[in-house]
Amino acid sequence: MTNKSIANHFRELAQLMELHQDNPFKIKSYHNAYMTLRKLDTPVADMDLAELAALKGVGKAIAEKIRELVDTGNMATLQQFVDKTPPGVRDMLGISGFGPKKILTVWKELGVETIGELLYAVNENRLIEVKGFGVKTQEDLKTKLAYFKLSQGQFLYATSEKTAQELLATLTRALPQARIAWTGALRRAAPTLDKIELLASGVTADEWAAATGTEWTESPQGIWIGQTESEIPVWVYRCQPDEWGSKQFRYTAAQPFLQAFLQRHPDADFKQLPDEADVFAKAHLPYIPPALREDAWGLQLAIDNRLPELVQPTDIRGVIHCHTTYSDGIHTLEQMAEYAQAQGYDYIGITDHSKAAFYANGLDETRVLAQMAAIDQLNSQLTDFRILKGIECDILADGDLDYHDDLLAQFDFVIASVHSNLRMDADKANRRLIRAIENPYTHILGHPTGRLLLSRPGYPIDHRLVIDACAANRVAIELNASPYRLDLDWTWIPYALERGVAISINPDAHSREGIHDIYYGTLAAQKGGLTASQCLNARDVAGFLQGLAK
Repeated sequence: MTNKSIANHFRELAQLMELHQDNPFKIKSYHNAYMTLRKLDTPVADMDLAELAALKGVGKAIAEKIRELVDTGNMATLQQFVDKTPPGVRDMLGISGFGPKKILTVWKELGVETIGELLYAVNENRLIEVKGFGVKTQEDLKTKLAYFKLSQGQFLYATSEKTAQELLATLTRALPQARIAWTGALRRAAPTLDKIELLASGVTADEWAAATGTEWTESPQGIWIGQTESEIPVWVYRCQPDEWGSKQFRYTAAQPFLQAFLQRHPDADFKQLPDEADVFAKAHLPYIPPALREDAWGLQLAIDNRLPELVQPTDIRGVIHCHTTYSDGIHTLEQMAEYAQAQGYDYIGITDHSKAAFYANGLDETRVLAQMAAIDQLNSQLTDFRILKGIECDILADGDLDYHDDLLAQFDFVIASVHSNLRMDADKANRRLIRAIENPYTHILGHPTGRLLLSRPGYPIDHRLVIDACAANRVAIELNASPYRLDLDWTWIPYALERGVAISINPDAHSREGIHDIYYGTLAAQKGGLTASQCLNARDVAGFLQGLAK
């Protein structure tokens, strides 16, 4: 073991002990040992017990722990603290400037146990009101966490898209003679992806390197491989101008879609086609949008001449699922409404948290009524725009909603969501959701699985059972448009549509800018074949409310 690795064990021990509020004198001694060991030139692993004990800041007790670690690969004292600390909480110790005291606070007060949950808490402004935090601290932490998943090799679409847009703009300016476009999972708007893929023609390797100012390697298959400044891998496929269409079709398609396509046309020659539309024309098929090129299902729609006219961001008329300063939003009720109207929307549905979400400043009955009165006052001043009285009502552990029926009846609509007890087994989770869906005051089921992409898996529901229950009780399902959620997953949209369940594309906005997440939800909805007529909030306000009627 190197001096650095040995020292790091003592650093982690000191951090974990501080996290668990253990003996401060021991914490200091282990931290001093870390500082000493990491600076030594002589290999610590080669020292005997007496030599180690003689080192300044070490002593006999720590020397014995060093020998234990070197000889066995483990340190019993450290393992005791590791065993009682969730792995995700240990991961947080690696965040620069986010020490054990702050980690303990978010862990114990907010129930945050992974870096992904921490990032989501930051994005929902959970930390602002916590003692020891504030807006500045939260924003600083948000910056540090922006690319926290880089080491895991998967990236959110929202992060990748922004980076790809900047990269493409740079390349287009520097290489006006070249043709460059997105391809692969990025072009299909996959919710997560492992790289940015580009198709390029009319450019040499030297020109490309000069334009990007970075090093690129060439794979045996002729693919240029590099990465962005934010360390997202980039693959560049090259082609001749007369084969652009053939290559773009090939690289855009996911493997299941491509295999189904080639099996249907085993003898056809789809090479040397300059336009992608030529590929579909040669196959006697209508053009299939990239979003639908994930699996054979999208191809079958084209074969059956049932390709839908996919919902577009401009089709959305109402901003449903918004939080304000009444609970955990950054902006006031009036600011959220004014911003939504300025973006061209016809109505907004305010859905602050219910009282069980105490960590999010959830509304008790008195504050609910006060907000309703404020909405009435604002509506009396507005023209050509309406604020709807909604609530994101917690689904309690037994499936009950968080308010009594007499209060629930006063809302224009109710989004029922799970925010607690996320580790139920499948049977309990299904019963809980279905009981909430059967409540006559539930209008929309919010983020059905509670997942956080790349951070937390959803709880294990039976999607068919839940969707069937929504169909039976005339409950719509939210496609939560936050790029961290995109829940309901797009793969279940076809089944929901088959059962006649409406989908509402909701931003879950905790700020004015969060309203723009509707864009990401629309891209996910397109992958599931959603049309504007099947999208609940693509209707005018009267149509939206009529669609919720029991």
